[in-house]
Amino acid sequence: MNARRFIVNAITFARVPLIFAWLGFAIAQERTIAPPETGSFWLAFWACLMMLLSGLTDAWDGALARRWKVVSTLGKMADPLMDKVFYIVAFPALVWQIMHQGESEAHALTMLLFTILYMLRDTWVTFMRSVGTMFGADVAAMWLGKVRTALSFPGAGWVYAYCCFHRMVPEAWHRPWLVSCYVVEGLLIVLTVWSLFTYTSAYWPYLKKALERK
Repeated sequence: MNARRFIVNAITFARVPLIFAWLGFAIAQERTIAPPETGSFWLAFWACLMMLLSGLTDAWDGALARRWKVVSTLGKMADPLMDKVFYIVAFPALVWQIMHQGESEAHALTMLLFTILYMLRDTWVTFMRSVGTMFGADVAAMWLGKVRTALSFPGAGWVYAYCCFHRMVPEAWHRPWLVSCYVVEGLLIVLTVWSLFTYTSAYWPYLKKALERK
């Protein structure tokens, strides 16, 4: 195998072990409270680093593939799959962490709503793309989907940073930071719903054709 292609694919697939490493550190940090109001700074640090590296692989693999001219069909298929693994691990874990802290039920419900909408949107879009392939449709990601994906990585990181560090900063910072999390989650909810309707509108003619087939 071409060495450069191997490196690019390795970066793509690294997203999975890195996000699971984050999960392990995040759970350990949440359950290690010493003293009670702070938790473990170093566990939080390593968790944040794992999530950061996992998110950065999404930018690195594509950029290197294009620069080295080793864009492949496998890479195009693997990249969105690795993205989905990231979200399937990160978002439910964030819901658990918020609930475990017991600080804001409204925040937990907002994150839960976002997570459900996110997963439903991805499942529906995957189905619509599959229907589109029956009729030779172009199933490349739309710009709105790319923007949503690109913002989801830092969005997850920002919410996690609040969850693990807000107990370690002055209390006066808590509310503004929490409000910023609501803004991030609200923006991602809007982009998710908007993307859902955009993809549905684009692939609806193919779904109608499929329903009319005998």
